[in-house]
Amino acid sequence: MLNSLRFRLPALFLAGIALSGLVTSLIALRLFQDYTRNETLKELRQEARGLADLYAEWAVRAIDEDRAAPSFAAAKLEAATGDQLYEVVLASPTLGEDSGLTRLTKNQVPQELSGRVETFEFEPPGEDRTFLAAAYPIRLGGDNGVTFSYLIVAKPKAELRATWLTLLSRLGLAFLVALVVVGGLALYLSNRITKPVLALSDAADEVSKGRYDVEVPHVPGGGEIGHLANRFREMTARLAEAEERERNFLMSVSHELRTPLTAIRGHVAALREGVVTDPESIDASLEIVAEEAERLGRLVGDVLDLAKLDAHRFTVLTEEVDMGRLLERAYSTFSEEARQRGIEYTSESDGAPVIVSDGDRVLQIISNLLSNAFRWTPDGGRIDLELQSSNGTVTVDVADTGPGIDADARERIFRPFWSTDGRGTGLGLPIARELAVALGGRIELQSEVGKGSRFRLVLPNRGF
Repeated sequence: MLNSLRFRLPALFLAGIALSGLVTSLIALRLFQDYTRNETLKELRQEARGLADLYAEWAVRAIDEDRAAPSFAAAKLEAATGDQLYEVVLASPTLGEDSGLTRLTKNQVPQELSGRVETFEFEPPGEDRTFLAAAYPIRLGGDNGVTFSYLIVAKPKAELRATWLTLLSRLGLAFLVALVVVGGLALYLSNRITKPVLALSDAADEVSKGRYDVEVPHVPGGGEIGHLANRFREMTARLAEAEERERNFLMSVSHELRTPLTAIRGHVAALREGVVTDPESIDASLEIVAEEAERLGRLVGDVLDLAKLDAHRFTVLTEEVDMGRLLERAYSTFSEEARQRGIEYTSESDGAPVIVSDGDRVLQIISNLLSNAFRWTPDGGRIDLELQSSNGTVTVDVADTGPGIDADARERIFRPFWSTDGRGTGLGLPIARELAVALGGRIELQSEVGKGSRFRLVLPNRGF
């Protein structure tokens, strides 16, 4: 479970969101702490200055009117503001004995009082809490007057912490809600991503067991997983096709091997048992055995050639090749079959170029193309063999009046072991195309269903 993609994706997503949310919350809390501290100190400075200036004005008026120092009413002010008030006495007169202010000495204040507003943190006598404080001088006679004491306005720092905790609790609540929402979204996206991946994994398990007819899931929206699903679908189709070609190949090769072997076995048995005794019959049997053995050799040779071409271990000779003479050899090989089947069989040559290539392999390619044409051309049909040379290339065309090849099969006929009628090994055309590529050329195909096909071998016209 913990190693599955379905768990890892949302877990990683949530971990990233949680980490970013935690960092953001810590930054926000720190900024809020600095903000509330600065705002609190600002309010304390304003409050201390306002109260100090107000009392200084009352004290001057009391002196002018020869009255006692005014009462500060500290308890009422503290109740109204929620702050603590203290006095640091420097000289007489003071704020009055009944002011209610807690009096401090300069040594009990951690900040050096220099005649201007000062802010600091301290722990007043009798308190076990830390306070934020602002001290402002009380002067008689304005800014240039004599400073006889300092008024300190202090607020417990714990009140700021309470504000911070309120913000922190709200951030935590928002964070939890965000995690729930993001978690749900992560699970949805994870299922959206992993569902086709798991389906592909199940399909791959089936393919590994040799079952190629699995249903590959359709992935909406495309993307990388959709591309993977499409490629996997194509892969299974090709594997199924390859398995079918393999079955066809085994059946075809078995049939192709069994026919000459049966003929060879029958004639050898007849010769050994003395059934055939006259010299003419013996020569005829030996000739059939030789022909069937040669047929077996060609079949084995085709399989070996294809294996060498696929493994890129095929050796190409370099020699002068008289294309005119080579075309005559290929043409004469099938002349008797054309006569027996009533096929109109022609050969045309536009010159007789000499190229540098592997003559045996060029002859093999043309022979394979002619063999394919005779296989599909009905009796009484027509097959044309043409040789042309132009623009640095030599072309050999083999045209027939067979059934033609539809568009879907034009690529498949060049795949090994593939046959449209289930007869033959399906190696002739694949070997011809691979040989053409090995010789630096290619095979082109033009076909029309119901009218026939034209295979064209294109080779470079190179000299020494």
